[in-house]
Amino acid sequence: MTEALKQNYDVLIIGGGPAGATAAIYAARSGLKVAIVDKGLTTGALGTTSKIANFPGFDGEVSGMELLQTMRKQAADFGAEFINDRAIGTDLSGETRLVFGNYEVYSARSIIIATGSMGRSNLIKGESELLGRGVSYCAVCDAAFFKDKVVAVVGKSDEAVEEASYLARFAQAVHFFAPTNQINVSEAELAALSSLPNVVMHLGSQVKEIFGENKVEGISYQEKGSTQAEHSLPIDGAFVYLQGGKPITDFLQGQLVVSAEGCLQVDRENQTNIPGVYAIGDVICTHVKQAVIAAGDGAIAAIAAEKWLRGKSKPRVDWGS
Repeated sequence: MTEALKQNYDVLIIGGGPAGATAAIYAARSGLKVAIVDKGLTTGALGTTSKIANFPGFDGEVSGMELLQTMRKQAADFGAEFINDRAIGTDLSGETRLVFGNYEVYSARSIIIATGSMGRSNLIKGESELLGRGVSYCAVCDAAFFKDKVVAVVGKSDEAVEEASYLARFAQAVHFFAPTNQINVSEAELAALSSLPNVVMHLGSQVKEIFGENKVEGISYQEKGSTQAEHSLPIDGAFVYLQGGKPITDFLQGQLVVSAEGCLQVDRENQTNIPGVYAIGDVICTHVKQAVIAAGDGAIAAIAAEKWLRGKSKPRVDWGS
């Protein structure tokens, strides 16, 4: 682990949406050493939004991707580092906090959690029942188990495209299902995936069910706008990358206080029950889901983290035992 440990940061932000990007702007501008660990530009809700017309400072409509690119560039210009990785675990117990990614282990004095609510409550039929038995949310974690087998990837984000490309190195065939005819990636990325000899594209096809007795055996899907019966396809594994509304907190492994709905609990400065660890945006479920409000959360947390790191902050909430 020591060899893989990345240099220590002052502030490490998990999630690069409007909340995380704004936190990075404020923290980096204050002179702190800041990094954002994030899965991809269009993995979050903002990056997949086609039109935004009410974000302050933008005249007319702007896509979520364009808005997010602008925010990230501003953070990078102030010195924030962007790391393309997925947080799969954390250790928040010591003075130096650890975040375990797919590729590295990152350390920081302060952590800001901005992972959003892309975990889903509306699952594909059979998804939860077969999770871990052929259903997966991480190709990097599980691709080797599907060497020379047939798999399906469901999603329309750059994360889904990247994971499908990775799976193509192992699987006999990769069937890519997008619920719409357009995918939130560049034409070059889409062409690169489509050109792989073992990738079959199913754009505008909605997966209705993942089925199997004790493991994934197949899926059923229907083409968008079609009145025909559902199609059935035998597969060995299904990798799902779809949006939803459940807060993403599984990588925290129960170290922070959450509500009955699974939302992270914070004080008025967005600090959790662990000093120096903050949560912002949709993961705290305390407001209307708007980019400008998430950005405000990011500013509050970054200012609070800077004060805490310099020993100027005071506890705001008695969390009890």
